[in-house]
Amino acid sequence: MNIFTTTPPILLISVVIPVYRGERSLPSLIEELSFFVEGPCTTSQGVKYAINEVLLVHDCGPDRSDVVLEELSRQYPFVKPIWLSRNFGQHAATLSGMASATGHWVITMDEDGQQNPNEISNMLDIAIGGKFQIVYAQPLNQAPHGILRNFCSQLAKRIALNFLGAQYKAGVFNSFRLIDGEIARIIAAYCGNGVYLDVALFWIANRIGFAPIMLRGESRPSSYSFGMLLNHFWRMVLTSGTRPLRVITILGGASFLLSLILLGYAFYSKFVETTPVQGWTSLLIIISFFSGLIMVSLGVVAEYLALTTGIVMGKPLYVVTSKPTRPSQ
Repeated sequence: MNIFTTTPPILLISVVIPVYRGERSLPSLIEELSFFVEGPCTTSQGVKYAINEVLLVHDCGPDRSDVVLEELSRQYPFVKPIWLSRNFGQHAATLSGMASATGHWVITMDEDGQQNPNEISNMLDIAIGGKFQIVYAQPLNQAPHGILRNFCSQLAKRIALNFLGAQYKAGVFNSFRLIDGEIARIIAAYCGNGVYLDVALFWIANRIGFAPIMLRGESRPSSYSFGMLLNHFWRMVLTSGTRPLRVITILGGASFLLSLILLGYAFYSKFVETTPVQGWTSLLIIISFFSGLIMVSLGVVAEYLALTTGIVMGKPLYVVTSKPTRPSQ
């Protein structure tokens, strides 16, 4: 059903929560979400919605979240545990939950209590009003982490904006997302191992909205070490396309051009100005010339590897959906 042209009487929301260390924080979060389940809620724009399921994906963390998931599923009929065989990481766990989601829209959020379920209403209004396929939460305040971690997070976003391409807007990536249900299920079906979820979403979605929110304090310390965050960022770089790889080719071309300039300068000094040319000049020319050729060759090989990686990770050639590709005018 096309929710942009014929909106159902009540929009059903599937909530996907990857669980790694949620033993203490999950009960209160599920209790908050339960208020959006019993009866249809209405947004400020008059859109009726209800949460029809909360998919808790157990990612085999170090605590006893598994016991809590079992208790919550007995207490709340809308809670559906998904059990992974081992720890696969946040994005893989989120994708597994999205694959099982049945709602018109899918909300992904963390287990730690930072993200307020009351913001779902605002995100839904922005999605419906702007005819967006994805709405990312855009925090107005700093996350309750240390100064160093917040600085590194801002730096990563700047790199995503200026280095990976204009489509990766600063601040766009956030684990609190509202995704069109059809888009979510398609992505879950296509994605392969090692994919960065937000990059994969940009493969098939181009109508992206943002919802300003205020983050709450965490109910437990973050489970991400700096090593894990660095690995997270590096996976984003590797799956974001060929643009970072082209730097190798550009540097190789610059080195090759430098060798030609030095060669021209050496010949000019030798035969026009009759200036003695030192031996290091020819050595520098040779090094620049061949290093430039090597780097250009590596850049070409890297482009082929990037193309192969995109295929392996499941990047689709095209995607057919039941919704229009552009908002109506």
